[in-house]
Amino acid sequence: MKKRQFLGAALGAAALPAAAAASAAARAAPGPALLTLTGALARSNRGPFDPVRDQMMHKQKLSFDKAFSLDFAALLALPAVDIRPTLEYDGKPHALRGPLLLDVVALSGTRLREDGKLLLRAVDGYAVALPVAQARAQRFMVATHLDGAPMALGGLGPLWAVYDADRFPEMAAKPVAERFGACPWALYHIEVA
Repeated sequence: MKKRQFLGAALGAAALPAAAAASAAARAAPGPALLTLTGALARSNRGPFDPVRDQMMHKQKLSFDKAFSLDFAALLALPAVDIRPTLEYDGKPHALRGPLLLDVVALSGTRLREDGKLLLRAVDGYAVALPVAQARAQRFMVATHLDGAPMALGGLGPLWAVYDADRFPEMAAKPVAERFGACPWALYHIEVA
């Protein structure tokens, strides 16, 4: 085999794992969907809103033509970050781990505008319009683990959109109970606007 052909084949083979990962993320989540993205998405991996299948979304008056759903495995496959903010629930620092929020949205192939917004919605209907610029600057994450363990539904999880408020002086100066208003726990839906 000629050297040029060999190098081309080697480079092509090296790109296969990344292409396979992107392709796997574009397919419908094999496990139960924990997070659904809707709105201005580049691609989808599930069909439109179904008032029977999407009961919680129906009750929260959501509707969409296309969506991108993620299961726990897809979220765990992303590079994770670790933070240790002081939480309002006990006033103590806790270890949180999970992928960056913008990396999660990027799985849908969506390029976010810096002046765009992400509407983050929790299972109880709590919703926050988070500017993309703020999500980037404060390194918002989708936490999957609290103190080394997966977060359970009924607590703060299984997913929590959160950031390390202690690292931002303007937020750290506030009482701890006022630092996390933009952080819905039990996150299940993100609308890209």
